[in-house]
Amino acid sequence: MSLRIRFRFDGKCSLHPRYDPVRDGRPQHANCEGCESLHVIQLYVRIAKRRAREGQAIVVRTLAPEEQLRVEKNARLSDD
Repeated sequence: MSLRIRFRFDGKCSLHPRYDPVRDGRPQHANCEGCESLHVIQLYVRIAKRRAREGQAIVVRTLAPEEQLRVEKNARLSDD
C-alpha cells in the first residue's frame, strides 16, 4: 500500500499581492497580518514536508486479531 500526500497552498495578501513567502522569506511589512499569516503557513508546510520525508509522526495502527474479526463481522452485517 502506498500513500501520496501533496502539500500546496495558494494564497495572497490583499495589501501586498506580490509577496511570496517561499521566494521572499520573512515579510518586509512587519505589521501586515496577511503577509505574516502567509509566512506562518509556509513554515508549517515546510515542517510537514520534512516530517513526511523523514517518516516522523506517521502513525500506523494495526488491529489485533480479535478486533479485525469484530470489524469484519460488523461489515458483513451492514452489507445485508
